[in-house]
Amino acid sequence: RLGAAGAAMGSLGRCLARSLPRGQPGLSPPGPRCYGSAPAALQEKTLVVAKPDAVQRRLLGDIIQRFERRGFKLVAMKLLQADRRLVERHYEQLRQQPFYPALVAYMTSGPVVAMVWEGYDVVRSTRAMVGDSNAVGTIRGDLSVHITRNVVHASDSVETAQREIGFWFQRDELVAWESRDRDNIYGL
Repeated sequence: RLGAAGAAMGSLGRCLARSLPRGQPGLSPPGPRCYGSAPAALQEKTLVVAKPDAVQRRLLGDIIQRFERRGFKLVAMKLLQADRRLVERHYEQLRQQPFYPALVAYMTSGPVVAMVWEGYDVVRSTRAMVGDSNAVGTIRGDLSVHITRNVVHASDSVETAQREIGFWFQRDELVAWESRDRDNIYGL
């Protein structure tokens, strides 16, 4: 069994097969091509929040550029001053940690930029891109100066991403749009 990702990629493969030129010997039989929205595997979404230190240090361009270069599609973004209630809801699972009060104070200390990125395996890829504060080549490793000022938050699972996106964005704030470079990125 391949699981959800394998099943999604199976449908991607069927889409690719149907998108081959029709009626050529040895290829898939003539049939409908895959038009319309991208396969589910390409529509995975994750939340990334540029924290107050990233905004204050004017690192947004560097952060956004890394996601764009990776081929991910920006579907929502907003600059806001996060209120205490939103931050407490977002970091609920850390409430018992000794650093929690400082984290809430930090996240409400200045504007943040919340973003939703979409693409194949975007949650796992984003976590790898964000990395640790001491991992050279990652966003945190290259841009943060201390573990308590680590520049960005990124969802740690697909389920968490869905929940967190709901904290930061209304459904109608996510823009569904077709990326013209999808064929170049994914070969569709």
